[in-house]
Amino acid sequence: MVRSPSNHARHARGYAWRMTDGPNIARIAALIGERSRAQVLSVLMADRALTATELAAHAGITKQTLSAHLAKLLHARLVAVESQGRHRYYRLANRDVARLIESLMGVAFRAGAIRLKSSPREPALRKARVCYDHLAGEIAVGMLETLMARGVFRDDAGVLTLSRSGERWFESFGIETAPLLAQRRTLCRPCLDWGERRHHLAGALGAALLQRIYALRWARPGRDSRVVSFTPTGEAALRRWLASAAPTGTDPADRGVATASGPTTRSERRRGVGG
Repeated sequence: MVRSPSNHARHARGYAWRMTDGPNIARIAALIGERSRAQVLSVLMADRALTATELAAHAGITKQTLSAHLAKLLHARLVAVESQGRHRYYRLANRDVARLIESLMGVAFRAGAIRLKSSPREPALRKARVCYDHLAGEIAVGMLETLMARGVFRDDAGVLTLSRSGERWFESFGIETAPLLAQRRTLCRPCLDWGERRHHLAGALGAALLQRIYALRWARPGRDSRVVSFTPTGEAALRRWLASAAPTGTDPADRGVATASGPTTRSERRRGVGG
């Protein structure tokens, strides 16, 4: 005789179904968790498109093995590919994927899963590196903290905002904020640095700032790593630039701010911020 399930059993099954409702993270987690694929995704955090041959060398596997891994990453939309002539170049699919990988790196760092403890590159990586499309590391964290102290940015209940004097200051540096505000992404966002466990600047403004630093030749990207190498002259110029920021409270216009996630006034809505 087959017994019908009790009310308690039916309730337990219903509760389990409700608890697991929504997107299934297991497949994505399994894809990222495989060692070679994790290495590929980490290498692509430098926001540099690479060929399958280059990725295979970084991951320490054959090109044939890598092809199978890339097919899975492409199917899951974790990476994207672009053909140019006879070559195919791979990069992370979007900024959401980059945020996920950087967050996992932070968890791995706090858990003690560091591969570079004995590597000569490790101090350089902690000092300055690319975090997808913006600057990370000790220099980037110190930069954001200096700009926060001088009133260029403000922390409004966990939301990073750019002051009006800060907007003009960036424009005097050659970074126009109006085109950045027109992008479909956050203007400025705090990003937790896995090495410093404090925040550096991300968002459209963070990406524009890194490109401006490259254009001024204050620093250059690493050839085979995420390290950003500042020249002594460039590092000194960066310090002088930060010192030129107006101290907090010196500009009456700063009663208004360009907010990164919630414009409320009519002028702020015109300056609109993407997500």
